Amino acid sequence: MSDKIFDLTGKVAVITGSTKGIGKAIAEQMSRAGAKVVISSRKAGPCDDVAAEINAAGGEAVAIPCHIGDKDQCKNLIDSTIEKWGKIDILVCNAAVNPYYGSMSDIPDDLFDKTMSTNIKSNAWLATMAAPQMRARKDGVIIITSSIGGLIGDANIGVYSISKAADMQLARNLAVEWGPDNIRVNCIAPGLVRTDMAKALWENPDIYKRVTSSAPLRRIGEPNEIAGAAVYLASSAGSFTTGQTMVIDGGVTIAGSPPVE
Repeated sequence: MSDKIFDLTGKVAVITGSTKGIGKAIAEQMSRAGAKVVISSRKAGPCDDVAAEINAAGGEAVAIPCHIGDKDQCKNLIDSTIEKWGKIDILVCNAAVNPYYGSMSDIPDDLFDKTMSTNIKSNAWLATMAAPQMRARKDGVIIITSSIGGLIGDANIGVYSISKAADMQLARNLAVEWGPDNIRVNCIAPGLVRTDMAKALWENPDIYKRVTSSAPLRRIGEPNEIAGAAVYLASSAGSFTTGQTMVIDGGVTIAGSPPVE
């Protein structure tokens, strides 16, 4: 087995939601593995800052802002990357929203629609926009950041969890459809990770205790612990893995702990 099995040299990776948290960690680790990376989120300033950090560390990164809820901006992200570097080898659909915490009985229609559109439809947009040039080359990787919330019911993040379960099925469907063209599509399902998006959860001592008390590793995750899985899936190490959901949760789901993410 080659010692270059996790090498991404020569690859171009687009990572949405990559100015902080899991997305930023994925961009940094893919860069360290040799990939050219596109940093993308809604605001240009943070994108520029993260791209500058990666370039200063010896990597190669560009910033292309994109609000994933806007189809035209998604198209610009894909088209601008191809214009810059000629291709997209790896697409990481990491950006997501969770605008509502509470019973599904009370969620306003606009927040239900926003969650579904942002967390599912935008991923389908980006994947179908990136796929033609992958299919032409018979090579490509798509990774969707899902959640263990998509595997187990939860009383407070029900709509978010439904969207994340749908992302798992999106990956399975696309893996079947595009597999003959050597495009692999997979999901990563983190548990509770120390990110800004989940800050209200892991900073709450009651929730933190509830999540970690029965988790085998007795702690929450760190962004880099999710990023390693993305590098695996994007590299030749993961070349026979497709249509799968990798659960990375410190053992929470096997121990029956709450699926908070």
